[in-house]
Amino acid sequence: MKPLFIPLKSEYYEAFKNGTKREELRRYGPRWNTATCIVGRRVVLSKGYGKKDRVDGVVSGFKKQHAVEFGPADRDAIFDCFGTLNVLIACISIDIDEGR
Repeated sequence: MKPLFIPLKSEYYEAFKNGTKREELRRYGPRWNTATCIVGRRVVLSKGYGKKDRVDGVVSGFKKQHAVEFGPADRDAIFDCFGTLNVLIACISIDIDEGR
């Protein structure tokens, strides 16, 4: 299976790279779901869509969760992104390869 490509804002890319972030939240749907985010699937995290800043990893966990079930900081970020909390969120746990 082809690696899952995950473009990120610079701040989130850097957080994954330095180990302070381990989970990516995306709107659950055709691109981000239980069939595409299979545990064990390889991922490529990218700073934006460029080819320069990339890190490899693997999906280590996945769950589907309603936005209202998150803590306040995540709920605020979800609301800012989607304008509502009436959405399902794909929670993708990612382990970065050693040697980054």
